[in-house]
Amino acid sequence: MMNSEPTKPFSVREIREQFPALKRLVYNKNLIYFDNGATSQKPQVVLDAINKYYSKDNANIHRGVHYMSQKATTEFEEARKIIQHYINARKSEEIIFTKGTTDGINLVANSFGSLLKAGDEILITAMEHHSNIVPWQMLCERKNLILKVAPINKKGELIIEDFDKLLSKNTKLVAVTHISNTLGTINPVKELAEKAHAVGAKILVDGAQSIQHKKIDVRDLNCDFFVFSGHKVFGPTGIGVLYGKEDLLDRMPPYQGGGDMIERVTFERTTYNELPFKFEAGTPHIAGGICLGEAVKFLSSLDINAIEKHEKELADYAQDMLDTFEGMRIIGEAKNKTSVVSFFVDGIHPFDIGTLLDKQGIAVRTGHHCTQPLMDFYKIPGTVRASFAFYNTREEIDKFIAAVDKSITLLK
Repeated sequence: MMNSEPTKPFSVREIREQFPALKRLVYNKNLIYFDNGATSQKPQVVLDAINKYYSKDNANIHRGVHYMSQKATTEFEEARKIIQHYINARKSEEIIFTKGTTDGINLVANSFGSLLKAGDEILITAMEHHSNIVPWQMLCERKNLILKVAPINKKGELIIEDFDKLLSKNTKLVAVTHISNTLGTINPVKELAEKAHAVGAKILVDGAQSIQHKKIDVRDLNCDFFVFSGHKVFGPTGIGVLYGKEDLLDRMPPYQGGGDMIERVTFERTTYNELPFKFEAGTPHIAGGICLGEAVKFLSSLDINAIEKHEKELADYAQDMLDTFEGMRIIGEAKNKTSVVSFFVDGIHPFDIGTLLDKQGIAVRTGHHCTQPLMDFYKIPGTVRASFAFYNTREEIDKFIAAVDKSITLLK
């Protein structure tokens, strides 16, 4: 079963009505929220689910014989199945609940990484988030592995020819972002998976910036691992998902020890639980898992293709308008990109623009966006990043452009 068919037509106006935070005022101005790449706002159904769990159904799961424990267990495991079907995983056992994308990558780095030996190579790209760089550096230091970095061009596109040259029989893992959080570049991960598998390597896809914007089918992508965070897909913070192919997860040792991940414990020896519990030590973020399921249900009720088209139009419109400013540099001009526009204005620090936009009720992100190597590549201290979701509008972008114009005028 793949992503379910939408149950209603795509309407930005109707969607916005379901997000209470979008109705608030900031400095006496209507909030324009363009920081979705950092975290998304939450629909009422998710907020209601959080309240319901803690006010009525709060109990620990998997261990209790009483009614509330069994009810919470059922809802938590149902959320796992919702996510399984949404990304088209073969089994719910392939869905591991984590704290988020970073936690999922660290799990793979520690568990899959324990199977690697000195001299093995890991290949990443120059546009990765720090969470898809640092865990591999730490693993390489621990096990004397080699980390290689595939370069990008000035438009922010992966240079496939150089990627091919770096890929070899020594490559054991390719770890790549699906959509760059800074550039908006959409990487050809299905093609990269084919290339990785051709040399016997596995591939991890960082989907933190893609699952909320595109249809995700892990079997079609043929990725070995796919990770994402709940809070970027209209769910709670502190919860995320690691998808892994069953045979691979079976071969990997547990990342953490404790309750629930065991089958039997004696002082002499411990045997481990079956999937997915082998990788879920301790009491999980129960409300987070249940509410992430609600968020994914909400998303699946919408037309993901219409969402992708709407967000691409917003990003293209914003980029075209920003391009008209003197001294403006768009950072990330890939042919295949979406939902993110990052920019730098000559002679003005991004922080100053972001501060003035905030005073006008507009939330953007400024800084290096946890991609410092990218900033070094472009020789800038950071960018102003506007990142869009399906609840944003063209009218908001018009107000944003006017506010950018006002901010630049004040700062020059």
